[in-house]
Amino acid sequence: MPLRPENTRATFRKLSRQLSRLAAKPAPENVHKFRTSSRRVEVLVSDLAARRDGNDKKLLKLLARLRKKAGRVRDLDVQSAALRSLKIPEQPARKSQLMRTLAEERSQREKRLAKSLDRKTVAEVRKRLKRAAASLEIPKNADPLALARQKLNALEVDQGAVTEETLHQFRITGKRARYIAELADKDAETKRLIALLNHMQDVLGDWHDWLQLAERAEKLFGGVQESALVAVLRNVTRAKFRQAVNTLTETRAALAGKKPVSITPTVREPSRPAVAVA
Repeated sequence: MPLRPENTRATFRKLSRQLSRLAAKPAPENVHKFRTSSRRVEVLVSDLAARRDGNDKKLLKLLARLRKKAGRVRDLDVQSAALRSLKIPEQPARKSQLMRTLAEERSQREKRLAKSLDRKTVAEVRKRLKRAAASLEIPKNADPLALARQKLNALEVDQGAVTEETLHQFRITGKRARYIAELADKDAETKRLIALLNHMQDVLGDWHDWLQLAERAEKLFGGVQESALVAVLRNVTRAKFRQAVNTLTETRAALAGKKPVSITPTVREPSRPAVAVA
């Protein structure tokens, strides 16, 4: 499946636009789009380019630093959205306290992100993007679909058991594989692979967001015996984990053209038993 040159050029142009929008206003949508756009450029330069020069290496380093800061803001955005969606009568004061904590940290993280997006940095990133786009050389036989599948096939499930670490690996690699696949011609095979990876990414990402929220609440309020809110969040996280394991199983089976095989979820238990206290 050959690579479409117009897709590579559009990828660099889109990131340049998203960088400007993020620098002007670090709103949740702009933060999210910058991160996804920067990862798409990264897979082009890191995974598909025939070689990387000094400019490419400096560009990747700059993007990684900015994406890390943007990621911390993004994490707080999705955790806040998850918490708002949680409709429980228990401990409304603690839910409100956690919302305030998330909002306050988000404000601090946003300031740090904005500070890192000064005019000099933005100008340098855009300059290096233009250079990287002009010098990018991708082998004629590069096959995005084959490379995407190769990345996924390199990951193994240990003896039929899925741990949190397994899900983390598939969540991160699945994103990268999808971005690579999106560079191919949009035929039926490409669309099927992208749809599978997109669904897996959504479900695994949802589990990860709730996991982070539960861990943050536990640090603030203590374990499940001290807080009904923490107990509820831990229960939700366990359910999301099981859903993520099922989705991973189904996705791997679909990619291999096989029927799903039962895989045992191995979730990390909280430090204390999950007993809700009102």
